[in-house]
Amino acid sequence: MWAVRRPPARSDRRPPPPFNAPAARRLRAALGLDPDHVAHALRASYDLPYVTPALVAAWERGNASPSHPELAALAGVLWCSPGELIGRPRTLREHRVACGLAPEDVAHTVGHELHAYLRMEETGQWRGTERQTAVLTRMLGLSLADVIAVTGREERLADLLRDAVTTRWQAYVRPVSKIAPLERRLLEEVLHRLHQDYQGHMAASLSWGGGPTDAADPGRAFLTHVVDHFWQTVTAEGGPAQV
Repeated sequence: MWAVRRPPARSDRRPPPPFNAPAARRLRAALGLDPDHVAHALRASYDLPYVTPALVAAWERGNASPSHPELAALAGVLWCSPGELIGRPRTLREHRVACGLAPEDVAHTVGHELHAYLRMEETGQWRGTERQTAVLTRMLGLSLADVIAVTGREERLADLLRDAVTTRWQAYVRPVSKIAPLERRLLEEVLHRLHQDYQGHMAASLSWGGGPTDAADPGRAFLTHVVDHFWQTVTAEGGPAQV
């Protein structure tokens, strides 16, 4: 029986990209292939002798994620772009891979030495100028939400949003606008709505008869995903689509 096991020594130590397992399963089925066919093609045509039907099935169930070379090979077998097999990109590297670009291409276009650009991918800290950021945004098709994430400012935005929804949101319009430069009226509406939504979660929890601990759970969940709530509300209020 096949063993789901990669070679013990691997030269590619990068974290795997976010894998869209349902898309891989759907694309395979559309081609009339089964995991055995996919595994055979990966072994025979892409020099991946360890790939088994069980490993392909594990990818499709979400129990394992293909590495960058495996993802590129799988895209070849399924006649699609690597981006179609990637979940929502979060990091600079994931956005580049989703676009099917080599690091050399991105580095050259934005005007960075390759080693400096790769260092930015590894650390998750973008060090480009305003002009370079604009070039990167166009090249990778980044939304404002993506730009904030890949330039390492998402956590700061999250902190500000948590403070805004739990205290006086009016005091955070200007600080948030420095990170997310949206029109002021829109930003005021969004922060107001988030504040109301958060307070509504807390009030509803208390009305169910729970104590303070029970009430904290939905509020904590809201705060954990406050950046996602922010962009969803921006879109709902008529702002540019961000996610």
